[in-house]
Amino acid sequence: MLGPLRHVPFRFLVAGRTINALGNAIAPVALAFAVLDLTGSATDLGLVVGARMLANVLFLLFGGALADRVPKNLLMVGSSIAAAVTQAAVAAMILSGTATVPFLIVLSSINGMVAALALPASSAILPQLLPADLRQQANAISRLSFNGAMIMGAPVGGIIVAAISPGWGIAIDAVAFLCSAACFALLRIPPAPAVPAERAGIVAELRTGWTEFRSRTWLWVVVAAFSVINACISGGINVLGPLVADETVGRRAWGFVLAAQTLGMLLGALIAMRLRVRRLLFVGVLCTAFEVLPVLTLGVAPHLGLLMAATFLAGLTIEEFGIAWETTMQEHVPADKLARVYSYDMVGSYLAIPVGQVATGPIAEAIGVRPTLIGAAGLIALAVVAMTASSDVRNLRHELSTGSPTEEKAPARPMGESTP
Repeated sequence: MLGPLRHVPFRFLVAGRTINALGNAIAPVALAFAVLDLTGSATDLGLVVGARMLANVLFLLFGGALADRVPKNLLMVGSSIAAAVTQAAVAAMILSGTATVPFLIVLSSINGMVAALALPASSAILPQLLPADLRQQANAISRLSFNGAMIMGAPVGGIIVAAISPGWGIAIDAVAFLCSAACFALLRIPPAPAVPAERAGIVAELRTGWTEFRSRTWLWVVVAAFSVINACISGGINVLGPLVADETVGRRAWGFVLAAQTLGMLLGALIAMRLRVRRLLFVGVLCTAFEVLPVLTLGVAPHLGLLMAATFLAGLTIEEFGIAWETTMQEHVPADKLARVYSYDMVGSYLAIPVGQVATGPIAEAIGVRPTLIGAAGLIALAVVAMTASSDVRNLRHELSTGSPTEEKAPARPMGESTP
């Protein structure tokens, strides 16, 4: 299990991702309550968080094509530095009392854009750092460190917001981005194979990535379903969650509710590492049904114990899906197209998130918070049913380490993890 850590580049990659995750676990809690302190409006909160996601989606395809053309570690360094600058600006505005919703929207959009340029690179760099026989363990270590940082970050964010100021939570995220940039700068990867002198343009390469993506029914069915799931969860948890928490369990407790989810993800990763089934993707998809629980609990019974139990179960089971999804894609997508397919996966999975975040506030104000949350839970359940109805999802075979037969070799494998 610890074999990948003997490789220095992988250690720097894990360190950078972990530091980044710690800061990013604090930042959403701080930003949500900063906007609520500023205006008290769920609509304004949805606009701020939705603007970042919209910019992220718009630039993901370009980031995927760029990552297949230039050194991935350089993209990651540049993105981290730019993100640190934007977060420092947000923190300064909040702490000085000069923050306004329009300025927060602009800075969030810039932050989303620079993140999009590096996200496919960060996801696709692992195969360049380690031999194939260590990648499963490496994925597990990476996810465990990420989830561990999230477990610490979410409650710390709640404590900072409650005890000091949301602005300091954003400032910590800015420092975390600078530290992760330093780690990525020390990351050395083997030189890429020589590319033809007359390489196809970015548009042509994006078309190739699209062909790889749409040729697999199981892939686009799951991504389409997760566009609905992600929209409902981001609107329900990220927009209405803090609003409900302010009126019920409190801000500090909300950080622990979020931490319970990442604790579940930590345990889920350990379980998933030992899961040996031939229809791995189908089992993972079935596990996504538990994503209904946190949204439904917020709408029906927002008590601390129930919320922590619901988010814990959702975290545990979504990690089963996440590892199943990554493993399935790694078996079926060529490495030289991985970043581009990753970007299509991300765009498809995340496209509805800003729509959900922006629309949730006005819908809740029109029909009420509780009906909105119950309706979102119902849509998540319908999306899970749609995935399980696909025979390609149900019957896709996973190649076990014992050499069992697998599905007919498909030309590619999609990259990104479509989790809420």
